[in-house]
This record gives sequence, structure tokens and C-alpha cells, in this order.
Amino acid sequence: MPHNLPRLGFSVGDLAGIGPEVIYKTLLDERLLKICTPVIYGTATALFADFPDASDAEHLTFRQLRDAADIAPGRLNAVTCWDEDFVLAPGQPSPATGQAARESLLAASRDLKAGKLDALVTAPISKDNTQADDFRYPGHTEFLTSFFEAPESLMFLVDEDLRIATVTGHVPLKDVPARLTPELLRTKITLLLKSLKQDFGILKPRIAILGLNPHAGENGLLGSEEGDVITPVIQQFAQDGHLVFGPFPADGYFGTQQFRQFDATLALYHDQGLIPFKLMAFERGVNFTAGLPVVRTSPDHGTAYGIAGQFKADESSFRAAVYLACEIWKQRWTEAQPRSVR
Repeated sequence: MPHNLPRLGFSVGDLAGIGPEVIYKTLLDERLLKICTPVIYGTATALFADFPDASDAEHLTFRQLRDAADIAPGRLNAVTCWDEDFVLAPGQPSPATGQAARESLLAASRDLKAGKLDALVTAPISKDNTQADDFRYPGHTEFLTSFFEAPESLMFLVDEDLRIATVTGHVPLKDVPARLTPELLRTKITLLLKSLKQDFGILKPRIAILGLNPHAGENGLLGSEEGDVITPVIQQFAQDGHLVFGPFPADGYFGTQQFRQFDATLALYHDQGLIPFKLMAFERGVNFTAGLPVVRTSPDHGTAYGIAGQFKADESSFRAAVYLACEIWKQRWTEAQPRSVR
């Protein structure tokens, strides 16, 4: 391992949501400094001033910086992203909180691209409140894919051995069948196989592909996409020596826990994968963006405006996102070394 721990940038998300709170609660655990150097993108005093410290923890202190080049290992660091003072109303998003979310994300992403950070953990944004003339993306995944100039990326939900990725992400359900082309499906399967090897160290991954229609089309009775698109692609991967199986009817696949036989599952649209994942792993799940040249994770929940400001938010998912970012960074770093020095 390199002598420095990974430098993890934290974008703060929408300040009217629970992002600052789950970051704060995660940082109260001093053991975090043994696995990474956290770097918050925002003014720490403004973000955390109103949070009570845990009874058994010292008050959090940050090294406030203007430039991430001055990050101090073994300390809590914060990079100033804005000079204005925000008047925050928990649970009430505003143009100001949307602007802060954009500025935090953009600053962290620039530093990640410049090599000042090793990975990025993003707190939840409001996809609607974050929109601006210079920011027209339906979510973090689409922005980061564009910013890091990746041809494609993969939304990948992870909780230990439970891994579910999606072919299409933040698109209307009515548009999914038209987007589900053989080319797109091949690209996503390729990304999934590569990520399981590169990021999770699985040498010969087994993946399952779900069907689009009820009963996986019922031999064409309930839809033709399985026969026309999905099955031929799966067969080609199998002929090339990959362990790719399906298409499986989604309800029975999850209902019988068949997913446990595979290293990952590829769902064809957002809710097909995220509903079962969140039912099983909502408090611990992590959203990882596979296919990027950098490491990015996030909690699997949203802004939760309804409980913002009440100090009730569960930080487990954000903490898991930090751990996974460190693990994937370590896995990639190890794989990049010559075998003689591993």
C-alpha cells in the first residue's frame, strides 16, 4: 500500500436534506481516519454548526482549506467552495441549496480529475433542485459520466455480496423498450463483467440478466424483447466463454432468492433493480458508478427532506459508501502494481 491513505472527497448534496447530517455522524467515528483522509467540499462551520456532538465524542475540528493540494493526512479537511453564508431551513430546498450542491460537486470533481483526490463520495442531491443552465443532468451518474468523459457507465448497487446493476437509469419507463438495444445491452454487460473483476477481484464472475416483460416474455406471448434482443446477446457472451445467464423473470428470481447463485444481477430499468435492492439493503446499500476512470460511491437513499434537521437520519449507508470507496480504490491500486511488488 502507498504510505498515504486514500483522499476521499465528500460532496455535501442538498443542504436542506440529510446529507450534512449523515456526513457529520459518519465523521464522529474516529476510526475513519485510519482508513482514509476525508475532505469535505463546503464550509465546515456552516454545515455542521447546529449538530449536537455525540456524548462520547469530542467536538469535530476541521482544517479549512482553499486548495485541496494542502490536504493534511490524519485530519478532517474541508475545502471552501463558496463565500456566502447560507440561511438554511431544513427540509426546504431553495435555489441557494441547489447552487451549493452544484458547487460542492463540481469542486470535488475537478480536484478528483486533477489527482488531488483518490475517490469521491456524494451525498444526496435533489435532481430537480440542482438543475441550472450549466447543469442539465438527471443525476450524479450522468454528470460524472460526462465530466470524466466515459463512453458509458453503470449504476451498480452494492451490499456485500448483493450486487444489482441497471441497463437504463434515470429515464421514463415508457422510453426503456426503445433504449434497450443489443449494443447498449452488450456495453452494460461488458462494464459489469469488467467491474466485477477490476473492482471486486472476482476472476470468473457469474451474472444474471433479468427479462423486461412479465414472465420474461412468456415465449413471446407477453413481449418480444427477450427473444429479439436479450437472449441473442446472452448467447453471444456465453459462446465467448463468459458466465452470463438469463433472461430471468424478475419476480420469481428475487422471490426464490435465485440471485444468491450469482455474483451480480443486471436489471433492465431503474425500479426493477432498485426496489428489491432497497427492500433488502436500504440502510446499508451503496450506489457505485462502475465504468468511470475514478472511484465514486454514494448512499442509496435520497435527500429525505421530511426528517432533515431532526437529527434522526441513519448514517449507515453513507458510512458503507465510504468503506466501499476505500476498498475499490485499494483493489484498483493493487491491480495496477506489477505482480512482483503486490
